[in-house]
Amino acid sequence: MFKICEQPLLLNVERAEGESSAVIIGRVERAREIQLERFKGTRVHCNAHMAPRQIRQFCDPDAAGHRFLEVVTETLGFSVRAHTRILKVARTIADPEGAESIREHHIAEAVQYRSLDRKQF
Repeated sequence: MFKICEQPLLLNVERAEGESSAVIIGRVERAREIQLERFKGTRVHCNAHMAPRQIRQFCDPDAAGHRFLEVVTETLGFSVRAHTRILKVARTIADPEGAESIREHHIAEAVQYRSLDRKQF
């Protein structure tokens, strides 16, 4: 016969303080305002719908970001289409921070999302 333990199992897990929903909503709203201002007077309303000219204008990474993107593109064999999508996602990641240029960590995060998107067989 098994005896059921009467004491609860306690896990020693540290809980990191996360952001409140209000803080996250504020960041998202700020990013949307940036995008609305960026595309004012055009048919585009968000980064995902940028045309090639707009990508060149608004998604220019800083020097470190550019080098990182080149290395990642070569190493992982990303297509031109994937390269473009990474830039759009990196711009979207940079917007809530209010960053004017895309930095290396924005590209790294976008690459991680792209890697999750790829089928792994």
